[in-house]
Amino acid sequence: MTTADLPTGEAAPTLDADELRAWLRLAHAKGLRPLALRTLLGAFGGPLEVLSESFASLAEIADARAAEAVLAPPEEIEGVPFDDYIEAAFAWASEPGNHILTLADATYPRALLTMPDPPPLLYAKGRLELLQARAVAIVGSRHASPQGLEDARRFARVLSDAGLAVVSGLALGIDASAHRGALEGATGTVSVIGTGADLVYPAAHHTLAHEIAREGAMLSEWPLGTPARSANFPQRNRLIAGMSGGVLIVEAAMRSGSLITARLANEMGRDVFAIPGSIHAPLSQGCHRLLKQGAKLVETPEDVLEEFGFSPATARAASTAARRARPRPVSASWASARADEADNAIDGDASRVLDALGHAPATLEILAMRTDLDGAALQGALLQLELSGRVAALAGGRYTAVERS
Repeated sequence: MTTADLPTGEAAPTLDADELRAWLRLAHAKGLRPLALRTLLGAFGGPLEVLSESFASLAEIADARAAEAVLAPPEEIEGVPFDDYIEAAFAWASEPGNHILTLADATYPRALLTMPDPPPLLYAKGRLELLQARAVAIVGSRHASPQGLEDARRFARVLSDAGLAVVSGLALGIDASAHRGALEGATGTVSVIGTGADLVYPAAHHTLAHEIAREGAMLSEWPLGTPARSANFPQRNRLIAGMSGGVLIVEAAMRSGSLITARLANEMGRDVFAIPGSIHAPLSQGCHRLLKQGAKLVETPEDVLEEFGFSPATARAASTAARRARPRPVSASWASARADEADNAIDGDASRVLDALGHAPATLEILAMRTDLDGAALQGALLQLELSGRVAALAGGRYTAVERS
């Protein structure tokens, strides 16, 4: 799935062909680390100057490995001969809304410059001003609960309304909900992706990527045409952390990639926030681990805003505005036609099941034990609760209560 047809509204800046060619060559040179390149640029002034230096001069400033990488003939980039790639990159950057940003550009995200090894070159789509905005990252599980999805969307909407850009990774689950909530708010969202900027991953988010490219911003450090590779996503998480003043973890299992983002944020001196959950919920275990390690416990968006220095009155005003516009949470397991019946009254058995669910997902066996209902009565009560929008079915035969507006 490509992003060639993504709608974007901003014209690309005029590019100096020789300078950009040099940036592309160095940024994608195999074996040349960003920190080494930044050191060389600081010593010699620019990419053309770096490429004109001798091996001895380069090795003296960086090391022999970096000097070899700089002076090596350019190789294929993602299977494309270097000259053909340069031509394709120029064509991509000439399309409205597409940008190739270098460390020398004023539009390069300032937050990334506080990292020791910012990418020398970025591919961006959309509103460049968002790359300079104060930002908070919201990340979490790809297999989130309905409540987690609603929390991510609600927090993102409030934070966006208060003036913060929301950064996330376009993944399934929490990331997508955070992007959608931020787009509903006043500021918007930045999607940092782990593929080339001309691709959409996962393909299911093609429509969401359209919306972000039009109303927000998309950012990648990977060459055009780079497919989804598992090794790229931890590095993508590094940029999510670097772009943000703080990272909020909504739901995360113990081995979640979101914990990598949290660790990287902590190492960069960013704040780490986590939403607590039930001690019985697997998706709360990662958040609880972070809280034990010193992450800041948050229960409302106002908690995050106050850590960012917003006054309590400003935080409350943004939260109130977002709550007024808050849509009813919808689980993928509900048919949309059935969701209209969400306000129907429930009977006694259904009420007992809802009380038995509490705040943590439960299996049929646990619910039968808590309610003393037989199989048919329990199944009937759960069906009624699903149709009324009060309960959602999860993977593994579990059920969870859904917070109502």
